Amino acid sequence: MLSDPLQLWGKRIGSAPSKTKSKDEADHDSRQASSPDSTVHDQEPHIEFMIDETLNSQVLELLSIHLPSTFITTPSLATRTLGIKLPILVLLVKNLGKYWSFEVTILDDRGEKRRFRASNFQTMTRVKPYITTMPLRMDPGWNQIQLNLADYTKRAYGTAYAETLRITIHANCRLRRVYFSDQLVPESELPAEFKLYLPVVKE
Repeated sequence: MLSDPLQLWGKRIGSAPSKTKSKDEADHDSRQASSPDSTVHDQEPHIEFMIDETLNSQVLELLSIHLPSTFITTPSLATRTLGIKLPILVLLVKNLGKYWSFEVTILDDRGEKRRFRASNFQTMTRVKPYITTMPLRMDPGWNQIQLNLADYTKRAYGTAYAETLRITIHANCRLRRVYFSDQLVPESELPAEFKLYLPVVKE
């Protein structure tokens, strides 16, 4: 078992380097350049472990006014790929009331790399040859987000999902767990370490 939860992840904190960007990347950056919650302006960008007051357990917080420059990604080396063939991606993530996005790069059965980017500031789904951007609707507080990558790949590109190459998670959010499975599993059947354990509110 790994002693460092981020051992397989690379991270970046701060301003992105100046470079020539595609129209899609520039649009992504401009939409993420400011936050609907002004409190983020008063805080330094950071990626750090903390105790969440709701779960009363350790989680990872990613916070920044400029989302593209603050993120975690796996594998940590750009020359490596995950090679995960399980089609269901699950994230246990907390909605902080700020802009947030994540991106998954997959390989399909034609040998093409496709990216799926989900964000809570996108208003509609857009399918382009190598990237699909999708709106992400989240409840207040903690959420379990499940992505059927095989289904998304078939619906967007008419091809079959082969494997996941990379995952990148941007600010602003808190993460409890990121994992893959071969099928959708009810929370009641999950192992203890994959449950949220939200406190029960007594009336």
